[in-house]
Amino acid sequence: MLNVSIMASLRNLPLVAEYGYSSIFFFIIVGLFFLVPSALVSAELATGWPKSGGIYIWVREAFGDMWGFFAIWMQWVHNVTWYPAILAFVATTLAYVFYPPVAESKIFVLLVILIGFWGMTILNFLGIKTSSLFSTIGVISGTILPGVILILLAIAWVTLGHPAQISFSAKSFIPDLSRLDNIVFLGGLFLAFAGLEVSSGYAGEVKNPQKNYPRGIIFAAIITFFLFLLGALSIGLVIPKENISLVSGLMEALKIFLAGLHMGWLLPILGILLVIGSVAEVNSWIIGPVKALYTTTTHGNLPPFFQKTNSKGVPVNLLLFQAIIVTISTLVFLLMPSLSSSYWILSALSTQIYLIMYIFMFAAAIRLRYTRPHVPRAYRIPHPHKGIWILSCIGILTCFFAIFLVFIPPAQLHIGSLAFYESFLIIGLLVMCAIPLIIHGFKKSSWSMHQPILEE
Repeated sequence: MLNVSIMASLRNLPLVAEYGYSSIFFFIIVGLFFLVPSALVSAELATGWPKSGGIYIWVREAFGDMWGFFAIWMQWVHNVTWYPAILAFVATTLAYVFYPPVAESKIFVLLVILIGFWGMTILNFLGIKTSSLFSTIGVISGTILPGVILILLAIAWVTLGHPAQISFSAKSFIPDLSRLDNIVFLGGLFLAFAGLEVSSGYAGEVKNPQKNYPRGIIFAAIITFFLFLLGALSIGLVIPKENISLVSGLMEALKIFLAGLHMGWLLPILGILLVIGSVAEVNSWIIGPVKALYTTTTHGNLPPFFQKTNSKGVPVNLLLFQAIIVTISTLVFLLMPSLSSSYWILSALSTQIYLIMYIFMFAAAIRLRYTRPHVPRAYRIPHPHKGIWILSCIGILTCFFAIFLVFIPPAQLHIGSLAFYESFLIIGLLVMCAIPLIIHGFKKSSWSMHQPILEE
C-alpha cells in the first residue's frame, strides 16, 4: 500500500483522459517501455542492496559518491515542483465540496497549498511510523476506493445507455502522431508511474525483504496500471476532451456521473475521500526522499546544518528547507494564465528532473552487473547480461524521449508566453542539476566526521 500511495494519484487521470479511447495506447506504451523496466530493475537493485538509501546506494556503488549524491538529490528535488501541483488538485476538490465558486481562484489554491504542505511537514516531525500509517489508511480510503467507485459509475453509465464522449472504434484507438504537441501530455504519464524505487529506502525494514519486497513492487504496479487506465477512460467518457480541466477534471466527471445517476449526495463524500488520498500521497513523499537524502550524511555529502535530527530521528532542517523551496515554487500559479497551465508546467519540470534520476538508475543496474556480479540478488532479471541491457536501454531511451517531449508546449493548453515556458523549464532543470554538483564541490572532510545533531 505504501508503494501504491507513492504512485497512484487520481489527480493524473485528466492528463490522459484528454486522449479518449487512444489513452489505452499511451498506457500500453508507458507500461511496456517505462513501468516494466523500472519495476524490474528497482526490484533487482533493492534486493541486492536492501538497506536504507535506495537510489543513492545503487548509483554510488556503480559510479561513485558524487553521482550517488546527484541521483538522490534529483529524486528529492523533483518534489518541490510536484507538491504544489498535487495540492492544487486538493484545493479544487475542496472547493467543489464546500464552495465551488473559488475552484478557479489562484489565491485560494495558493493558501491551500501552503497551509497543507506546512501542516504535513509538521506531522512528519512525529516520525516514520506515524507517517506511514497515515499514508496506508489514506491510500485505501482516498485513492483505491474513489478510483473503484469512479470506474463502477462509468460502467453503470454505459450500461444504462447514457451518451458517451468517447468513440470506441479501431480508428480512434491510434492517436494522431503527426504533431508532437498533440501527445505532450504523455510526458505527464511517466510522472504518474514513477516512484517505485522510493520505498526501497524501507526494504531493509520489511520482513523477508528478498521475497516480499519484489512482490510489493509487482502488485503495486499492477494495481496502479489498471486503476489509471480505467479511471482515465471513465473521465473521457462524460467530458468532451476540449473541456477537461487538468486540475478539476476528476471532480467534474464525478459530478456528471452522480447527477445523471441521481446520486448527487455522494459527491461531497467522494471529494473528502479524494482529499484524504492526495494528502496521504504527499505525506508518503515528504519523508521518504528526505530520509534517503539524509543517509548521504554518512559519507559527508550534506553540511552539518542539514544533519540535525529531533528525538524521533527526523531530519528537521531538511524538512524545513524543503518546505521553504516548495513555498517559493508555488508562486508560479501567479505567473501562468490559468490553473491548468500552472499545473502542467510544474508537472513538466518535475517529470524532467525525475527522469534524469531514472537514467542514472538504469545505467547503474547495467554497471553493477559487471562490477558487483557476486552480490546476491533475491530477484535477478533473467539472462546474465542480455536481460539487464535490453530493459535498461529501453528505460534510458524512453526517459530521454519524455524529457525532450515536455519541452514542447501542449496543443491542448494556452501556456501564455512561449519564452517564459521554455525558460522556466530550461533554467529550472539546469539549476536543479547544478546545485548537488556545487554542494559536492564544496564538500569538506569534516562533514563526514560530524555526528548528526540530536535536537531535544
